[in-house]
Amino acid sequence: MKIERADCSARGIRFSISRDGAEVARAYLYVMHNDLHEEPFGLLEDVYVEESERGSGLGTALVEEVIDAASEIRCYKLLATSRTSRPNVHALYERLGFENYGLEFRMNLGG
Repeated sequence: MKIERADCSARGIRFSISRDGAEVARAYLYVMHNDLHEEPFGLLEDVYVEESERGSGLGTALVEEVIDAASEIRCYKLLATSRTSRPNVHALYERLGFENYGLEFRMNLGG
């Protein structure tokens, strides 16, 4: 059996919020294509809000901005991942319209 490889491109967009010259929140949107759909899909990744700023609405604002950007790019779906130990993040995602769709499996490869 021979498995062929072909390079595919993806686009990353970084979103951030700064206060007094320091970044206090960030998120990434990765836009990718597959053979199942003509439109791309998005992956919301690395949403982070400084601990002292949590509960202030920054996370909501960031995720809403990512959702808007994914819609503008015409993504057919937007995926968000979160560790099971983060129920507040899960509640935020669900409040913003994400559905708990299953499990994420992960293998750490170093680096």
